[in-house]
Amino acid sequence: MSETETKDEPIMSRLDWAAFIVIVSVVLLEGWLFFGPGRGEAGSEGGSEVADSAVAMSLAEAMGGGDPTGYARALEPREFDFPADHGAHPDFRTEWWYVTSNLFAEDGRRFGAHYTIFRSALRAPADGSTSDAWSTNDVYMGHFAVADVEAGTFTEAERFTRGGAGLAGTRAETGQPFGVWMDDWEMISVGSAEPGSTGIFPLRLVARDPEQETEIDLVVTPDKPVVLQGDAGLSQKGDEPGNASFYYSFTRLRTEGTVISRGDTVPVTGQSWMDREWSTSALDETQEGWDWFALQLDDGRDLMVYRLRGTDGSTDPLSEGVLVSPEGVRTRLGAEEFSLDVLETWSSPIDGAEYPSVWRVEVPSADLDLRVAPVLEDQEMDVTVRYWEGAVDVLAAGAGTPDAADPIGRGYVELTGYAGMAPPGG
Repeated sequence: MSETETKDEPIMSRLDWAAFIVIVSVVLLEGWLFFGPGRGEAGSEGGSEVADSAVAMSLAEAMGGGDPTGYARALEPREFDFPADHGAHPDFRTEWWYVTSNLFAEDGRRFGAHYTIFRSALRAPADGSTSDAWSTNDVYMGHFAVADVEAGTFTEAERFTRGGAGLAGTRAETGQPFGVWMDDWEMISVGSAEPGSTGIFPLRLVARDPEQETEIDLVVTPDKPVVLQGDAGLSQKGDEPGNASFYYSFTRLRTEGTVISRGDTVPVTGQSWMDREWSTSALDETQEGWDWFALQLDDGRDLMVYRLRGTDGSTDPLSEGVLVSPEGVRTRLGAEEFSLDVLETWSSPIDGAEYPSVWRVEVPSADLDLRVAPVLEDQEMDVTVRYWEGAVDVLAAGAGTPDAADPIGRGYVELTGYAGMAPPGG
């Protein structure tokens, strides 16, 4: 199937994988987070407890979602209400705020940044009454990483925070600046809202890991309007009613600010991509992961394609893609209208898990034949559920050797289901 539509119409993007946090939340409900400290870093006592309790679970099991009774389901398209829909949706089990960035210093030094805040309900809203400010029905998890290409380093962090007592939460009321935060990690509206920005931009992104002396402080502003994905923002995940999410994106965000990479402070500019999604659904037991590409080309087009992988290695027919023109006009791509071929692989030093590393991406209808390669091979997120999330260069597949060719775009790739849970205490 192929269709060209205006920028006001929806596009389909990747399957939300944030549902895996549900299993983490269940563990935390029984332990340290609900009754104990408000925050835990990966590798700390709290992070280790999560890994110890869940290490035997596969990605599919972790993302199984459990009993949806009592939660809202994404059953049919709805009218979006901005800025309110930028905030939390407590009737749904999971949601996320996700941003990736390709950034450059004035001297050309290259960075990638990945920053996501997840919210997960501990129990269905009907059972979720709280008695005081410290009680909570929500767990927030944050992932943050910086790739420093010149230094050859990749620094990642994971954080858990309970929603009680203002330690984490969201604000999205009309007339108030938008915010989602976990302690001092935050995405906060700044300045006056720009026309067409849905009320949250310019948006300031702050995340830091003092122990590793790594931080981002960025301001993003959209160059293209909001994109409603799937059917007017309803992104169907499978045949079962309710196995879907509400989903929208900003595919190109003008970005400026500062990166601190292991103590080195660098002013940067570049482009970012933002996804926003909420759901009560999860991966089907026949699906083990996905390969997701968000590519911003120098000619002004944005390409998103993803392949959902079955446990038997097959490509799920729900795999899709979209090409967005410089003006915001989009063309949807069915699974048969693009191809992803693995050219090289990379093995994790943690346990030898093998990930795809270099790809050929073809979209014949758009005359695109691309070679996609990571700016650093090792951009594996060594967190509770391990995955690879990294900055990439885009080159013309026929432009000669990759080292000799100039990139014609940049982007991010996410690879899940290739590795298991983080080792206990890691």
